[in-house]
Amino acid sequence: MPTTVSISPISKSLKQTQESQICSVSAGCFWGVEHLYNKHFKNRVQDTKVGYANGHIIAPSYKQVCNNTTSHAETVQISFDPSVVTYKELIEFFFLMHDPTTLNEQGEDQGTQYRSAIFVHDDEQLRVVKDEVLPQTQKQWYPNHKIVTVVEPIQCFWDAEEYHQKYLVNNEGQPCATHFVRTVPKV
Repeated sequence: MPTTVSISPISKSLKQTQESQICSVSAGCFWGVEHLYNKHFKNRVQDTKVGYANGHIIAPSYKQVCNNTTSHAETVQISFDPSVVTYKELIEFFFLMHDPTTLNEQGEDQGTQYRSAIFVHDDEQLRVVKDEVLPQTQKQWYPNHKIVTVVEPIQCFWDAEEYHQKYLVNNEGQPCATHFVRTVPKV
């Protein structure tokens, strides 16, 4: 009997409660993205998982994704309680912790797997991104550079291999120079 693979838009191992909502973002190498979210929102998010989203290969490996042939983006999924931290706060931070004006690259990391993307889980998330955060962020933080972040519905998410989870916490001394928290507009 053949095995079937269940395709899900949410990590199978992401810790959640009944109140949880999910935020899915891609901003270059997922190690730095996950690390900065956990550091900035310490004790305010429920869990994070790194993985691969919105590609056309079922259960891809890191090696396959890095070959730039799967269409997957290195993605971080965040479970959060909206009474503790809002989706809007998470997305505002997303635009400040990477450069959303570079197409398919962050620093020296290049390829579609490093694209700037927000994978929305419902119409309300789409509204918050398109109507609230994106216009204000463009005006305030990137007035001379067009934001190229892709905003689309989440289609699938595959957990990355276990050694990628909380990578920078488990491998201290490994730098991630492409991720930082912007404090002044990009000129």
